[in-house]
This record gives sequence, structure tokens and C-alpha cells, in this order.
Amino acid sequence: MYTALIILILLVCFLLALVVLAQNPKGGGLSSQFSAGGAASMMGVKRTGDLLEKLTWGFAIGLMVLSLGTHVLTSTTGGPVRSVNQQKALETRLPTSAPAPLPAPAPTTTPAAPATVPAAPAK
Repeated sequence: MYTALIILILLVCFLLALVVLAQNPKGGGLSSQFSAGGAASMMGVKRTGDLLEKLTWGFAIGLMVLSLGTHVLTSTTGGPVRSVNQQKALETRLPTSAPAPLPAPAPTTTPAAPATVPAAPAK
């Protein structure tokens, strides 16, 4: 699917380039040379210019939509990885949750020595 969209983008780019080259803002350009073919004489120069302008806008919008489509397609399916850094970032997995707290050390008790009370001195 990704390859089909890329092929469509290349086709739209080629057609857009042809349409842009066919028009001239001063009324000349390739559109005036098509008059022998009947395009300019049939629709008139003004209408031919309008048609080329509409085609230019249509191809430009189509190119943007197809470009966004490739982005959406690659972001949902994983798509081709474009750099080494991006590959490493995809391979690195962060911990899913905070690590469990370490258990508190067990209190150390030493057996207490029996308390000896010194005997009072005899009188």
C-alpha cells in the first residue's frame, strides 16, 4: 500500500509540473501554443487559464492529501525506519511501571544480657 501511494505521489508531481509549465502569468506559455490543437480556440484563452489554474490547485491538494496518507499509513503500521536513532529508540523499552520499593532491612536484635543488679554492700 505504501508503494502504491508513493507511485501515485510521483504521478501527481509529474502532472503538476506539466500543468505549471503550461501556464504563463502573462498569457503566453505553452497554453498559447495549443491553439492549433483547438484548446485555446475552443474554450478561449481566459477559460484555458482558468482550467489550468483549477488543475494546479487540484493536483497540489491531491499531493498534500497523498503525503499525509503516507504518514498515517507508516505511523499505524510501523512503516520503514528512516534512521539509526529512530531504530534504537524503537528497540529501547522503558519500564512499564515504577519499580517496587526496596524492602526495609530487618531489624537486628541481639540477645540482651541478663541484667545484674549489684548487690548492696553489707554493713
